[in-house]
Amino acid sequence: MTSPPPIRVEHARLGTKGMVCTVDQLASVAGLRMLVAGGNAADAAIAASAALAVTTQHMCGMGGDLWALLHGPEQASTGPLTLNASGRAGSGASSAELRAEGFSAMPFKKDLRSVTVPGCVDGWIALHERCGSLDLGEILQPAIDLAEQGFPASPLLIGSLDKIVDTDGNDDYFPDGTRPVAGQVLRRPGIARSLRAIVAEGRDGWYLGEFGDGLMGLAPEQFTRDDLGRSQADWVEPIAVDVWGHRLWTVPPSSQGYLSLGGAVIASGLPLPDDPNDPQWAHYVVEAAKQAAFDRPAVLFEGADGAELVSEARLGPRRSAITADAASELVPPGLGGGTIYLCVVDGDGFGVSLMQSNAAGFGSDLAVPGVGVFLHNRGFGFSVAEGHPAELGPGRRPPSTLSPALITRPDGHLRTVLGAMGGDGQPQVVLQMTARLLQAEQSPGRVMTDPRFTLNVPDPVGFDTWVKSDDIAVALEAGNPWADGLAARGHRIEPRQWGDGLFGHAHLIDVGDGHLAGVADPRARIGAAIGL
Repeated sequence: MTSPPPIRVEHARLGTKGMVCTVDQLASVAGLRMLVAGGNAADAAIAASAALAVTTQHMCGMGGDLWALLHGPEQASTGPLTLNASGRAGSGASSAELRAEGFSAMPFKKDLRSVTVPGCVDGWIALHERCGSLDLGEILQPAIDLAEQGFPASPLLIGSLDKIVDTDGNDDYFPDGTRPVAGQVLRRPGIARSLRAIVAEGRDGWYLGEFGDGLMGLAPEQFTRDDLGRSQADWVEPIAVDVWGHRLWTVPPSSQGYLSLGGAVIASGLPLPDDPNDPQWAHYVVEAAKQAAFDRPAVLFEGADGAELVSEARLGPRRSAITADAASELVPPGLGGGTIYLCVVDGDGFGVSLMQSNAAGFGSDLAVPGVGVFLHNRGFGFSVAEGHPAELGPGRRPPSTLSPALITRPDGHLRTVLGAMGGDGQPQVVLQMTARLLQAEQSPGRVMTDPRFTLNVPDPVGFDTWVKSDDIAVALEAGNPWADGLAARGHRIEPRQWGDGLFGHAHLIDVGDGHLAGVADPRARIGAAIGL
């Protein structure tokens, strides 16, 4: 547990006129093309997101959801623009039906009742209408080119194909019925048609076109034309806390982003050592993450009061439960990846922190044939318990793990855009990155590549860490300096390889004095931070 990670990035990529960080170099290049063409960070983020929808279907796509924070000089006095483009359940959604069939939780895979109307494309449209500066056709052209002309399949995509061997609509990934190899050029003609339809007809070209018809054909009892005709994108109010001399922002419920903020509030009030290598530092940050999330299943739902969830009045008692030398025990409150993160900052200091997701891998493992788009399974976040505030019902949004973040300086100007994929672990990774950057004052390269922890439970199904919170282990990446110290304090330790999927793929761009410093997580293997 003391060997260094196999990849370490001590220095960030630098630029002065713009920076794009994504999990796939092809998407980073797509975003960069928009900046070179004179576009802004919103244009670049849409282009990168659309490219990922083509090349990275095993993590995200047009059949999933999107959340984003946007902040520039104009937002210095108001806070970031905040977009919730997460989909709602269809008119046929019924928790009573599931209970009658004996379900005590939402079905996880291969069941259209865990599919909500995908919000990703509505997210692109909303971002473009409010903040875009280039023509939508120009922004989506890199993704269209990748879909029509083909892209080399990444080893991560190839390694995930066993999950969809028997799935109808998987034709893009098994040309001529054969399994491709890494580097083989794949084409996605259905996606290309859909992107061109969006350019020509707007959202109706997608939701009321070939994709929408296919979705209603798969689940006529779940979705109506009115469901698909309603935009899934809403501009909402962000939530924020003041920690370590800065302001940390995230998206509101139904996102779990409040956990990043809550953990930071708790940790900032503890005597963290200056050196993150000190096991005492890790102990306090682990405990802060645990205490912030102890009642997540009971309190996270659309419409929950995000400001109250991160208030000192609520979190102060949780901080008081933390001791310097012993792990705390959490008792479940009794209510019982497939994601990408990308970030862009342009030369004007306008930044975008964006997440796009299928929920779990290829999502529901169900695809719309012809179009070739896999449908997410974000609906598994609903409760089937009668009367639960997150109960499945028509038009409702399920609790979401997606939690992009950004940091502003005391004068309100952008300091950092950051975030991570990783299911329940997303807020824990954001908390560690924030504490390393602001409290320990580490360089962006060290913040990104030093070992991480996440909290894990036995035999997880979906995102159920906090349902099994009485059986949490601290998963530690190889190369960490904390194992003995945490074990001595009573934490149950679970050694993991450096880069294990539990630790997510994170990215960040830090805004310095006249320059940008960006780091794409080397855990993603094919990610890229590219600056101008």
